[in-house]
Amino acid sequence: MTDIEHPETFHGLPVLTLPGPGTQSTDPLPAPGSVAWRLESAWQGDLTFAGLWRHFLDTVDTTKVRALLIGPWWQEDYVSFAPVVEALAADADRFPALKALFLADVVAEECELSWLEMADITPVVEAFGGLEELTVRGCGDPHDDRPSLGLRPVRHTSLRKLRFESGGLPAEVVRAVGASELPALEHLELWLGVSEYGGDAGVADLAPVLSGASLPALRHLGLQNSEIQDEIAAAVASAPVVAQLESLSLAMGTLGDEGVEALLSGQPLTHLTSLDLHHHYAGKALVDRLVDLLGPDRVNHDVDEVEYWDPDEDEFRYVAVSE
Repeated sequence: MTDIEHPETFHGLPVLTLPGPGTQSTDPLPAPGSVAWRLESAWQGDLTFAGLWRHFLDTVDTTKVRALLIGPWWQEDYVSFAPVVEALAADADRFPALKALFLADVVAEECELSWLEMADITPVVEAFGGLEELTVRGCGDPHDDRPSLGLRPVRHTSLRKLRFESGGLPAEVVRAVGASELPALEHLELWLGVSEYGGDAGVADLAPVLSGASLPALRHLGLQNSEIQDEIAAAVASAPVVAQLESLSLAMGTLGDEGVEALLSGQPLTHLTSLDLHHHYAGKALVDRLVDLLGPDRVNHDVDEVEYWDPDEDEFRYVAVSE
């Protein structure tokens, strides 16, 4: 996984990993609402996630917890995220102040993105009605029997920021987001990924999002890390939702000349304060036209690790995050 790290802060709070029940420490725990709590049960002997969860509930005044991250939840072998979903949903009433939740804060050294055994996260979304920020990491992998990430359409009136980090976001999740009622949502970020790792969403699956009809508060849209980035750019070029945006990201994917030409010939983008295209495959002349149109301070076009790609010699393109 590139572009994926453990966050040092979450929801504006420093991240603190909760010490396990057997850990010796002379330092008292901080005030419950002063940090974002991270739970990690892997590599802690025979400590299960259920045991760590009980320790958390018994040790921290969870009525004041504002942000929570779920790190590696297994012990030795990877296991399904479903029991974590069940625990969170069952004890949601213990977290009346929770505003931010990060599901599967895991990096490559702990588990590859496509190896995570995810689950349907709908019960968590429904249980935390006051949630304002939700980040979900994980994807589907059609090549084996690992459980994939799932979501059903929901109505949530508090959610302001929704972010899916995935090397292969299942189409059913994309469609569920589009079918959900999220009137307060300001920031939506979808890492669509590649079909090899379960990213089977097409432009048609994005149609409800691109219309903007059910997302009246949306100001940032990220449709990124996609192997069909040119097709997405072409759809965005005429999408009604763009008029209400302040920032747009088509980064991390296989964007090339075709996609940039569509943006240049489509609806005006000059109202955007930020257009992120980093990790792209478009020619300099076309990108320079976008920069001239919006201004150098408003376009991020760093090509990162693909800067030496030669379109005349190599047609292979890759997304920033896949496995």
